[in-house]
Amino acid sequence: MSNTLVIIPTFNEKENIEAIIKAVFEQEKEFDILIVDDSSPDGTAEIVRNLQNQFSNLFLETRIEKTGLGTAYIHGFNWALSRDYDFIIEMDADFSHNPLDLIKLYNACAIDGADFSIGSRYLNNKINVVNWDFKRLFLSYFASKYVRIITQIPIYDTTAGFVCYKRKVLEEIELNKIKFVGYAFQIEMKFKAWKRKFKHKEVSVIFTDRKRGTSKMSGSIISEAIFGVIKMRLQGLPK
Repeated sequence: MSNTLVIIPTFNEKENIEAIIKAVFEQEKEFDILIVDDSSPDGTAEIVRNLQNQFSNLFLETRIEKTGLGTAYIHGFNWALSRDYDFIIEMDADFSHNPLDLIKLYNACAIDGADFSIGSRYLNNKINVVNWDFKRLFLSYFASKYVRIITQIPIYDTTAGFVCYKRKVLEEIELNKIKFVGYAFQIEMKFKAWKRKFKHKEVSVIFTDRKRGTSKMSGSIISEAIFGVIKMRLQGLPK
C-alpha cells in the first residue's frame, strides 16, 4: 500500500480510463488509485473491475447517482481518511492532468513542506493551457483572477482541479459542510484550507484539453463558481 492515494472521478470515460490508470502506475513513485464512478452507462466501471485483476492497489467506488464532481471527491476523501493515506491527490481521467506531474505535487508536500499543493495553469500569470478555444480559456483565466480579487486568496489558479492534500488538511476541513458541488468546489476547498492557515505551494503544469471523450464543463458549473464566490463574500467569507 502506498502512502498516497490518487482519486479519479469518472462518468463515461471508457476511452481514457485504462490508459490513465496504467500511466499513473508507471510512475517512479508508487501510487494507489481510487476510481469514483457515477454509474457510467458506457461501462467505465467494468473496465476498472477487469483491471483490478491486474493491479492490487486499484480501488473502485460506484455511486448510484451523478451528483456532482465535488460530492465525488468528498466521497473519495472520506474513503481515504478511513484508511492510512498521508497524501491524497485529485486528478482528472482525461489526461488534461499529466501523470508525470504527480511527483511534483507529492514532492511539494512531502519534501518542500506544503500542506496542499496545486498544479497551476496560471502561475505568476503565465498561461499553460493547450487546445482550449479562446472563450473557454478567457473564462477560466479570468475566473481565477476574479476569485483572487473577491476572496484575497493568494493563489493564482483557484479553480485548478489537480491538487494534493496532506491528510491533516482534509481532517480539519469539515467536508460535510462543503456547499458547492461543481466548479466552485475547487475554490471552496482551497479557500477553507487557506483560511485555516495551511501552507500551499503552486507548481507549474501544462494543462492539455482532452483528446477523447466529452467534456463535462457546462454553463451552470461556471455560473456556480461566479455567483458562489459572491455568496461567500456576502456571507463574510465563512471558514
